[in-house]
Amino acid sequence: MSRRLAEPIRDAPMSAAPAAAVVALGANLGDTAGTFADATAELRALPLTASVVCSDPTSSVAVTLDGPDPTKPAYLNAVALVRTRLAPSLLLRALHDIEERHGRVRRERWGDRTLDLDLIAYGDVVSDDPRLLLPHPRAHERDFVLRPWAQVDPEARLPGRGRVADLLAALQGEETP
Repeated sequence: MSRRLAEPIRDAPMSAAPAAAVVALGANLGDTAGTFADATAELRALPLTASVVCSDPTSSVAVTLDGPDPTKPAYLNAVALVRTRLAPSLLLRALHDIEERHGRVRRERWGDRTLDLDLIAYGDVVSDDPRLLLPHPRAHERDFVLRPWAQVDPEARLPGRGRVADLLAALQGEETP
């Protein structure tokens, strides 16, 4: 059963028990592999964080407001499973801080970037607060999120959507056993 945040987010600095958070990493500018390594190390160094397991990086075509654009630099993508006691809003703030340290500039929606860290899910929390939408509203449509997530957690479930493997198969037009 999912836990819905009905009020604006006012969380304490930590949760009582560690939560499983899913963070998507993406980048298409600069030394993307080096940036991923550094960002993963920074995730592991977050306070109240017990573990970080990262998928293998995968490449994808850049997605713009007009759709896929093979003329843009390709993206490197990965997913990190983070066990943390940081509250969702504090984890999101930490992700934005990591992005900024790696030169992230927010000029245009879905533009090229040095690092993008999206909080995809946080345990079974469902939030429609515009400051923290959980789960990520487009995760179920994104092969570059679902594929690496299924790699690191084959039994993963996206709250409100179902098994990640089934969502991925549906995107690829396949049936799952």
